[in-house]
Amino acid sequence: MSDIRRRRLPRPVREQLIIDAAIGVFAKRGYHASSVDEIAELAGISKPMVYLYLDSKEGLFLACLRRETERLMTAFRTAAGPAPSPELRLRAGLLAFFTFVTEHPDSWVVLHRQASELSPAIAAELAQSRQAVLTEVSGVVRTCSAERAGPACAEDEADFVAYTLVGAADSLTDWMVLHPDEPPERITLRLMNMVWVGMRNVLDGEVWTTPAGEG
Repeated sequence: MSDIRRRRLPRPVREQLIIDAAIGVFAKRGYHASSVDEIAELAGISKPMVYLYLDSKEGLFLACLRRETERLMTAFRTAAGPAPSPELRLRAGLLAFFTFVTEHPDSWVVLHRQASELSPAIAAELAQSRQAVLTEVSGVVRTCSAERAGPACAEDEADFVAYTLVGAADSLTDWMVLHPDEPPERITLRLMNMVWVGMRNVLDGEVWTTPAGEG
């Protein structure tokens, strides 16, 4: 019997150990092929205890989603909040995101590649998590706008920019799988080079219009 199984641990600590084990199994095998027996064994706990703590396999997956979303958002806020300028705030947030994906690949597999294909309850939780991330990024965009000279961008413009940034960052995580040697700092720099100049101009009120005579 393992040391973990022998020890009497506080419930919150035991729940985190179960979630840790579940994330690894879900990432490796996918939701449907994952076994609660395997998760229980890795967590050093009996299968009935998993159900006692987290109700069901779906409940366990939801707990994984909630915890990892909160960890990602906390990393983003902690990094972006104290940065001294708009562009450094954006860079810090993006770097925190790509660092999280690099350091917690199993968590990102669960969040990004599996959840949307599962039950309505899980899909709804994923949608709520994504909206929370979009709200956080939109807040950073509005703060960037407020700190620049000229009129602040409209709320729908800030939301549009936030969706663009989140979509680009999400897509790049697939690219990262194909380029595992690319460090988070380099990915962040390349994305900043792609988006910041345009974003800065949009926040300053500059727009592109169709040339005269074009459809």
